[in-house]
Amino acid sequence: MSIVLGILTFALIVLSLFLVLIVLAQKAKSDGGVGAAMGGGMTEAAFGADTSNVLSKATIYAAIAFFVIAFSLYLGRIYERKHATAAANNALPTIAVPAAPAPAPASAPISVPVPAAAANTPAPEATKKP
Repeated sequence: MSIVLGILTFALIVLSLFLVLIVLAQKAKSDGGVGAAMGGGMTEAAFGADTSNVLSKATIYAAIAFFVIAFSLYLGRIYERKHATAAANNALPTIAVPAAPAPAPASAPISVPVPAAAANTPAPEATKKP
């Protein structure tokens, strides 16, 4: 399925470039427009004197093909995503997580171990008040 989507993506890119060039080659209704600046005389030489009819039909067909390919790519990506998540759910077995141990009670006193050598030493005299 991903090969078909890749081919459709490539076709959409090529069709987009073609659509841009066709639109730029057309003459504007009032003036020569961008089509005349981009070689409007060349399109008349290639397609004849009635170029606007040929270019407008090509624009319509290219726009329809663009929307059909874009919509099919959208549906293809949705299909691919649904099947990828379904395959991912079945790929690994589910593992049961053990229950967390019960927390220690908060009222229990905390005992700090004291080394035997520190327990036998007398308190320092700096803490006495004069």
